[in-house]
Formats: sequence, C-alpha cells, structure tokens
Amino acid sequence: MSATARAAGAARARPRWRQTVWGELSAEFLGTFVLICFGDGVVAMAVAALNQSGRGTAIFAASGDWLLITWGWAMAVTFGVYVAGGISGAHINPAVTLALAVRRNFPWAKVVPYILAQLVGAFVGAALVYLVYHNAISSYEAAHNITRGALGGSADSTATFSIFATFPAPYFHSSMIWPLIDQIVGTAFLLMFVLALTDERNQPPRMNLAPLLVGLAVAAIGMSFGANAGYAINPARDFGPRLLAWFTGWGQVAIPGIHNYLWVPIVGPFVGGVLGAIVYDIFIRDVLRDRGEPEAAGVEAEGRTVKEEPETT
Repeated sequence: MSATARAAGAARARPRWRQTVWGELSAEFLGTFVLICFGDGVVAMAVAALNQSGRGTAIFAASGDWLLITWGWAMAVTFGVYVAGGISGAHINPAVTLALAVRRNFPWAKVVPYILAQLVGAFVGAALVYLVYHNAISSYEAAHNITRGALGGSADSTATFSIFATFPAPYFHSSMIWPLIDQIVGTAFLLMFVLALTDERNQPPRMNLAPLLVGLAVAAIGMSFGANAGYAINPARDFGPRLLAWFTGWGQVAIPGIHNYLWVPIVGPFVGGVLGAIVYDIFIRDVLRDRGEPEAAGVEAEGRTVKEEPETT
C-alpha cells in the first residue's frame, strides 16, 4: 500500500465528530472543567482543607485568603484558556460567547451548544472538587457546628457553599440591584480586556501570552471588584457548581440562594459582557479601524468548525 493510500485510510478512520462543532464543544467542556476544578479547588483549600488538615487553623487573614483565591482563579482561567484555545477559542464563559455573537460575528447557531457545554463542564468540575474535598468540608462543618443547607442563624452553611458558587455581601441586605450592578461592571471589564488582548489592530500579546494575561485580568477584577458579590462574572462558573451544591445538600442556600440571588450572576454577566464589548468597540476598535490601522493575522477568538473535504476514490 502506498503512503498516499495509507494517509487516506488514516484520514477516513478518524472520528468525524472531531471535525465538526462537536470538537469545539468538547474543548469548551474541558476548558470550563479545568476552570472550575482549579477555581473551586482553591476556595475549598482556603475555606476548609488547609485549616482542617493540621497545617494551621488560619491561613493569613481575610485579605490573605482573598489573595490566595484571586490568584488561584487567575491560574484557573489561564490554564482553562490554554487547554481549549486552539480549538474553540476558549470562551469557557457564556457571557463571552454571547458578546462575541453580538459584536464579533460568532455564529448564533453555536451559542446555545457552547453554553450547554460550558454548563456541563462547570458541573462536572464542581463534582470533582466535591469528590476530592468532601471529607475536609464535612470536617469543617463539624468543627464549626454548621448544618449543611441551613441559611442564616448559628448553623448557617453559606461558608461551605461559597466553595462552589457566589453570594452577595450582607451589607446589601435584601436589595439585589447593587450586586447586579457589580456583576455588570465586573463582566464588562472582563470583555473589554479579552477583546483588547485579541484585537489584532491594537497591541495583542505575542508568544501565546494572551491566556496568561486574561488570567491576570480576572485577578485584577477579583482584587478590585470581588468582595461585593464574589465576582462570578461567568454564568456557567456560578450556575454549574451551584446546581452541584444543590444536589449535594446545600438546598435553599444554593437554589434559589439568599434573597433569591440565583438570577443575579446569570443576568448580570450577560448584560455586562455585551456592554463591555460595545464600550470597547466604540472607544478603541472603531477608532483603530477608522485610522486605517492594519489587521494582522492572529488567533481566532470565535472558534471554527473544520470543513471536511469530500472523499475521492
């Protein structure tokens, strides 16, 4: 058999789904899975595992805990983007997917499949974190007289629930308008940074540094805008693990959440993502275009389906 025939046979033997949108969905699933494994994983370390493992009863203090969490989430985003970027563009965030559909011609037919893949990846990632840390979580609950699923009172389980999803700061009381604004603002900044880092007319990073810089952008958002509502800035990041927490005993703390908070980290990021993309385009992208700045060939942010060549005999 000739080399050409062997190559043709090998090409026909490859699973065809990898060359279709299913290949992109598999990348979005795995990228979001990595994001949640390391993002929720660092919160599990900060909340329960370190202080229950004999390595000290406290980590640093509130600010030290927050630094650990923000840098952990930064690395989670970085490696999630590195994992999936070459196939799907590594949206790993429904707010990114929607904003790219609205402002960057990402195919609308792919929006719902991408979001579903991200949600499933987030749920499975949270399940792995729970599998690894459920003993530490149970130990922390016992040591602090926490009743899983309790909302309010001395047995309140919000602390352990926070390993998986977000909640508003108590100084907002029952008003969700300010946490909503917080999520809109945080996600708007995220999309501004993502679009700036992938805009070939601007100053895009070279040597494949964009994922690292996206991670640093998430760290910056967490450090500057994180305490109000936990900086979900990603509907899949919040809802997938929240659903897992609901299944594993946190009940009303997870769904619908304190003051019915469930909808805030879903609606806020969707609105903020589109708003951030519009602001970036008005102030930067359109200015660069109208000045005649050339657009260099760069990394595709939208993801693409490989077109199959017709078979020949």
